[in-house]
Amino acid sequence: MPEQGHEHGLDASVSPDAGRPYVVASAVVDGDIGEKAVATATEEAPEVRAPEGMLLVKGGTFRMGADAGGEGDERPAHDVTVASFWLDQTEVTQSAYEECVAAKTCAPADPAILASYGGLFRGPQKPVVGISWHSARDYCLWRGKRLPREAEFERAVRGDDGRKFPWGNDPPTKERTVFSASAPEDVGTHPAGRGPYGHDDLAGNVWEWIDDDYDPFAYTRPTASLGKPGSCDEIIAAQNKLRAEGKQGFTGTNPIPTECEKSIRGGAYNYPAHGLRSTNRIHHPARFKLRMTGVRCAKDA
Repeated sequence: MPEQGHEHGLDASVSPDAGRPYVVASAVVDGDIGEKAVATATEEAPEVRAPEGMLLVKGGTFRMGADAGGEGDERPAHDVTVASFWLDQTEVTQSAYEECVAAKTCAPADPAILASYGGLFRGPQKPVVGISWHSARDYCLWRGKRLPREAEFERAVRGDDGRKFPWGNDPPTKERTVFSASAPEDVGTHPAGRGPYGHDDLAGNVWEWIDDDYDPFAYTRPTASLGKPGSCDEIIAAQNKLRAEGKQGFTGTNPIPTECEKSIRGGAYNYPAHGLRSTNRIHHPARFKLRMTGVRCAKDA
């Protein structure tokens, strides 16, 4: 089964203001203008609690993509606006995913992949791998969530300062994340590598399935500022154009797709440091089950 990565390297709570402001109203009293203080009935707005295991990614406009480095599909850098959303703090664990399997909603992870290299990929707190995009989507829906969009994922990584990696611009280290390794590690075990909103493992450990179709021309379309790819027909036309122009490599080391594939983000244990950059984009068919690809869910705020 093909599983080569995209050599874009190698292969809360949120509480509203406590209440309304003190209101002073003018009133006519015995023919005179006087001020009457209107009682400050400070109505407490209902508290917005973070869904369990999720952290808020603040909405706003950020710089997505790059003007130099990486591959052609990462360019150009452009402004994208996203709404606030919740994102799982960690990648989905095998233990959490097994609950969905037991509920007969999710297909089991590929047992051969979990048994790889003497079982290095198996563990209750290791990220689930060996699942298709369809299974990743089913899991998130079962939890009352959804898959994140590509622009949302990059927003969670880069924050407001356009950082190259979740933790900043310094290169990856073994203290910050899992890379150039043989297998993933337990989720959330590298707190030094947390992103600007507190999420773990946004770069390294395993790639993560994204809701969007992969569009090599997404950053130059009229919908680029919204972070939206083209339609499947437009994507197929773009891929045919790249092939006709001999631009193998524009979408990474994998062959230019011949179908509408799904975006995958975040880097993985088997990638070198450069492949973990925040703008790196890879893609695979939704049906693929890969030993270096898992999932993390999102939810509208």
